[in-house]
Amino acid sequence: MKVLSIDTSNYVLGIGLLDGETVLGEYISNIKKNHSVRVMPAIQTLMEECNVKPGDLSKIVVAEGPGSYTGVRIGVTIAKTMAWTLKIPLSGVSSLQVAAASAGRYFDGYVSPFFDARRGQIYTGLYKFENQRLEIVKEDQLEMSAEWVKALNDMDSRVLFTSNDFGLHEELIKQELGDKAVFAEITELNPRPAELALLGRDKEAVDLHTFVPNYIRLAEAEANWLKAQETKK
Repeated sequence: MKVLSIDTSNYVLGIGLLDGETVLGEYISNIKKNHSVRVMPAIQTLMEECNVKPGDLSKIVVAEGPGSYTGVRIGVTIAKTMAWTLKIPLSGVSSLQVAAASAGRYFDGYVSPFFDARRGQIYTGLYKFENQRLEIVKEDQLEMSAEWVKALNDMDSRVLFTSNDFGLHEELIKQELGDKAVFAEITELNPRPAELALLGRDKEAVDLHTFVPNYIRLAEAEANWLKAQETKK
């Protein structure tokens, strides 16, 4: 079973190929360049390098968000189009779950991945590995970073944080949690597309026509438009 994974939900662009229990290849970059012009060439390059043709694919797995609105849309749209064209199943996986799996597989405690959401907010969730299976402790959510860290201080274990946005929230985390806070190494911060493929390999397929990204919150423009429509009523 050959699985193609696609993650464009944040600055990191990740493409992976999984064949059964073997990782055939991964493409990962963490640069501020437009995903829309890079993702298809990245897919093509990796598949050619691994000698995998589109018709060989059994499934596609995509990071469904949260993250960058534009980035999430790009990945989900490409994944849906490829799955529909190739007539193969598609599964979506939380972008935060991928980040947690990439850094915390062998950590004895909770794992809190996060992405900065501006204005003191973060997209985050809480996970824990039990018998090599990633379990959800707290669902993905949008929260003020200060409130989230205070809540974690009441937990009964250390917390591993993983994020490429450490610089914006690291001081707050250290002040609130002290020695309970553990920070992933820089080599663990980029979500691995092979982990994405593994998480979604056996997950139930989505309905291609109704599947949409999980933004958690509306884009500001959409929220303002809805507010304006309510005012007109």
